[in-house]
Amino acid sequence: MASSSSSFFVLLVLLNTITRLIITNPGTTCNASSTVVPPKFPAILVFGDSTVDTGNNNFIPTAFKGCHPPYGREFPGHIPTGRFSDGRLVPDLLASALGIKKLVPPFLDPLLSDKELCTGVSFASAGSGYDDLTTVVSRVIPVSQQLQYFKEYIKRLNKAVGEHKAKKIINGALVMISGGSNDFLINFYDLPTRSLQFNISGYQDFLLQKLQDIIKELFDLGCRNFIVAGVPPFGCAPIQITAKLKNTPARTCIEEENKDARAYNSKLKRVVKKLEESCEGSKMVYLNIYDPFMDMINQPQKYGFVETKKGCCGNGLVEVGPLCNLLTPPCANASEYLFWDAIHPGEVAYTHITRYVLDHAHMLFTIPTTPAKAN
Repeated sequence: MASSSSSFFVLLVLLNTITRLIITNPGTTCNASSTVVPPKFPAILVFGDSTVDTGNNNFIPTAFKGCHPPYGREFPGHIPTGRFSDGRLVPDLLASALGIKKLVPPFLDPLLSDKELCTGVSFASAGSGYDDLTTVVSRVIPVSQQLQYFKEYIKRLNKAVGEHKAKKIINGALVMISGGSNDFLINFYDLPTRSLQFNISGYQDFLLQKLQDIIKELFDLGCRNFIVAGVPPFGCAPIQITAKLKNTPARTCIEEENKDARAYNSKLKRVVKKLEESCEGSKMVYLNIYDPFMDMINQPQKYGFVETKKGCCGNGLVEVGPLCNLLTPPCANASEYLFWDAIHPGEVAYTHITRYVLDHAHMLFTIPTTPAKAN
């Protein structure tokens, strides 16, 4: 799921050849041998919340960080990196499967190299949302500010490879946008902020307008290939079940919240289609992540899960961010848990989601690929 008392999952969609998207420079370096077969996209650019934040919160003054154990337990090297999971996230798995790079670095990392810059970064921030009000308390990076960082990225890329090549990289890059859950959970359900101003339908429309503005600005800045993820069934996040006093032995999902998520996704799908029609030369794909998450929850045995209503960290009811630590030891086998902490899925769940992306976003990707296994 997403972040804070908030967004929790996030992301994903692919199979027909779009020949105009084929690029000529490889994605692993800015300058590589002509004998190397280039990937479908030269770079990956990521915006959103904790489902796609690969470590930006490490470099800002917020308490909401995932750069401490037991986070990262299944990550290569078994180190916490700021990813809110036991291992890799969908951007990492997808970039690896598409041959772009093995891991997607955070843009704010002061050690970020020009080589890494060329093949893409994540601008995402755990706890973020499309509504700037979502980040006031948590002091994380709203998506609007992530756009400002993207402009800094363009300047640095221009300097590293020249304006012509930089434009080519940005035009060909795969842009992932995943957010919205925090906005609903923090600003509408758990705190009486936007619910005093909007009914649920009105707030959905407010967020969709914010998202449209973000996509249009990214298009104006040169981005052309978009995957826009809907929200997951955030009423099934362990922390939401606990907060809504559903902590019975059955621990049932909050159906009213899931109903709102489905309504939002239905509107978002139409918005993405209209945006693609109005942004000439773009390819925009709405990613339905709600259904694959519900399938993992309703048919856990199909995926090897034995627990889908609690996180692996601690007792699995509220542990997330600073509350998930060495004093709240995780379960022995995280692969049996859909959720790593009380909000966020583990790497196994993200691997299934990535496979769903590769199988269903056929308008952007040519050949379905299986995500690479961690070393």
